[in-house]
Amino acid sequence: MHCRHLVPTLAVALGIAVSASPARAAADAVTSPAAGPWTEAHDASPAFAPDGDTVVFTRGVGTARRLYVAHRQGSTWSAPVRAPFSDRWMDFEPAMAPDGSYLVFVSNRPANGEGKALDGDWGGKPQPGRGGNLWRVDRHGDGWGTPVRLSDRVNASHSTFSPAVGKDGSLFFVRVNRGNGAFRLYRSRCKQATCQPAQPLALGAGGDRSDYDPAVAPDQSFLVFSSDRPPAPSNGGDLFIAFATPGGWSAPTDLGVAGDEARLGPDHATLYYSAPDHRIHRVSLASWLARHAAATR
Repeated sequence: MHCRHLVPTLAVALGIAVSASPARAAADAVTSPAAGPWTEAHDASPAFAPDGDTVVFTRGVGTARRLYVAHRQGSTWSAPVRAPFSDRWMDFEPAMAPDGSYLVFVSNRPANGEGKALDGDWGGKPQPGRGGNLWRVDRHGDGWGTPVRLSDRVNASHSTFSPAVGKDGSLFFVRVNRGNGAFRLYRSRCKQATCQPAQPLALGAGGDRSDYDPAVAPDQSFLVFSSDRPPAPSNGGDLFIAFATPGGWSAPTDLGVAGDEARLGPDHATLYYSAPDHRIHRVSLASWLARHAAATR
């Protein structure tokens, strides 16, 4: 959500960089800028189709953000084109269903599509025009249907952000705790646009710590998210990984990378994320996944 500088109290998209703390775990991950159709500062959240040949991402800053689509053409990408359903409202943080049949995204558009943009409520004060609800739009080849707002079981407030989708229809997302401004991860089982009541994820942060911007494996075997929990720097967030176990989620482990708005690539082992330089970077999760597989044999 581009929220590093506000993570201790809110975690929402403004995109101010911070430096990583040298005291946190170094990790053995190697990060690098990610090549792709994203060329502008603040491009973010690349959501890939399963074949990797189509990507939807966010372009713009603040309420001027819109969703853009590009297609792979051999070894290059087409010029990004604004998605036809993303013209009037602030749209951002797209998440592709693992089968590529639909997209879930955040928008400040009102429920009926007309009238005033949603106001948010985070950081201890109202945020005019900067609210968010989750919407779904079906994909038809290279075309798109009409966005449908998800139910109040998901959109229980106008500060609902950061979707991620499992292959069984499970929807992961973020809500703000109005009591302390912290963000927490939730999951709801969804079929089509019908979702069950959302349940908070047990990831052990609690208090005024914020967990946000999830990226989930299609089979939900692991979850990557941003958090300001230790050992992340006090004025920002690191990427963490947690694994599904028979008893619930494992204790999250710091990847040693400062970033947010993470998305998995088509191989489900490459993580794309927004780094403190406002650009999309990538890091391989292969060593983390291999270590976990070896430890659970």
